[in-house]
Amino acid sequence: MDLIGKPLNPNKRIKEEFVSNLTGTSMLEIAALTSIVPALVVIRQWSSFARVNGHLNAKEAVAKKNYNATSCTKDWRSHTVALAMDYICVVVPILLVFTVLAEWAYTCASLVFLLLLFCILARRHRSHFHFSDGSQHCSSFRTYISSYRVSVMLVTCLCILAVDFQIFPRRYAKTETYGTGLMDVGVGLFVVTNSLVSKQARNAMSMNWKAAFRSISPLVLLGFGRLIFTTGVDYQVHVGEYGVHWNFFFTLAAVTVLTSIINIHPKYCGIFGLLILVAYQICLRHGLSAYLISNERTADIISQNKEGLFSVFGYWGLYLIGVHLGYEIFDGNHSSSAAGNTQRARVRVWTLSALFWFLTIILDNYVERVSRRTCNLAYVMIVFAQTFQVLSILMLSDFTYVQKPLVLEEAFNQNMLGTFLLANVLTGMVNLSVDTLSASSFGAIGILLGYSSILTAVVGLAWFYGIKLKFW
Repeated sequence: MDLIGKPLNPNKRIKEEFVSNLTGTSMLEIAALTSIVPALVVIRQWSSFARVNGHLNAKEAVAKKNYNATSCTKDWRSHTVALAMDYICVVVPILLVFTVLAEWAYTCASLVFLLLLFCILARRHRSHFHFSDGSQHCSSFRTYISSYRVSVMLVTCLCILAVDFQIFPRRYAKTETYGTGLMDVGVGLFVVTNSLVSKQARNAMSMNWKAAFRSISPLVLLGFGRLIFTTGVDYQVHVGEYGVHWNFFFTLAAVTVLTSIINIHPKYCGIFGLLILVAYQICLRHGLSAYLISNERTADIISQNKEGLFSVFGYWGLYLIGVHLGYEIFDGNHSSSAAGNTQRARVRVWTLSALFWFLTIILDNYVERVSRRTCNLAYVMIVFAQTFQVLSILMLSDFTYVQKPLVLEEAFNQNMLGTFLLANVLTGMVNLSVDTLSASSFGAIGILLGYSSILTAVVGLAWFYGIKLKFW
């Protein structure tokens, strides 16, 4: 009888308090942490295993061009070895830096960049380096964005479970109201990844309500599915993040609906998105911000979900600016100035990163502090600063002979949604079966390594057999 009355999640309140009232860390540490991830990816691309993997995949590409793909079979052993090395060289270091090596984050970032510099100098010394022409790199811009999307997804998958352990620094978790935490920027980065490769950015958006409904239906289903699951198993949910019933899937669906209703040419999405953000920021400054960060809620649905509902305007503006930047810099089919000169595009990416960092500091100090909870203008700026910082580092792969993504990247990129859903399922299973707050550092690392290895193995297996979760 005691088992029947036993709650499924007895530590729910303690776990919610564990991720509440946090103030984040410095912008410099966030910049250092997010720089390590793309640097590790580029270093791994330059390794001998990456070159071997690229050679094997090149054979497959030739076979497909000859319309003889059926005769081309993947080498299970070589791809397993390549995926395992990707995991060891990329995933494991990231996990360690975010946990047991967090106090040496700056030292780790410095060492990784010294290694990156050594690889660049070694490559330049071994060969007469020259930039390829822009036409060859035009299509590679999408490779950079794909690598960026995988980097964001990888960090997200690692953090959503690591945050429940004591070993994960509290300053990296999501902030309560104002401040910058590692997990704060992840939400915005996910929106930007979608905008840069969206149909709008390719100027292929059409006012088709049937297609729009089809695109948001899985997001709505996932949103309600998450709501039902968290309620049914009494799973811990920090209400101050989006509200009582709202979650990020609903935010993505709302942004999609707004973008479909107001169809704007990507050339003008930037100015329109900026106008939305400025108007929203003015409202925040004149009382809306105080309302959103207040813990007081009435019984109506708007008050219950005020953070999620009103932050949609910030994410919508963020999305529209991302569409414009994707169209101007990475699309490459409409402007010879963007696609025909690879070096110029690279400079533009670095310049935008510096510009957005400058705007972030100005807004954070003189307008309103960065707030993920309200998705204010300063938050949007730091998201773009991080985006172009990561992309600028990934674009250093121009210094290699072949622009070839890792097996880990290809596997994750093929099943972005499936990877995220699997990570959430595994995270829920761990939280419901393990007292994460009482786990020792050694036990926490063991669980996180097991979780990340299972996630990588399953996603890699799905990629090897061509399984793709796409149902709309």
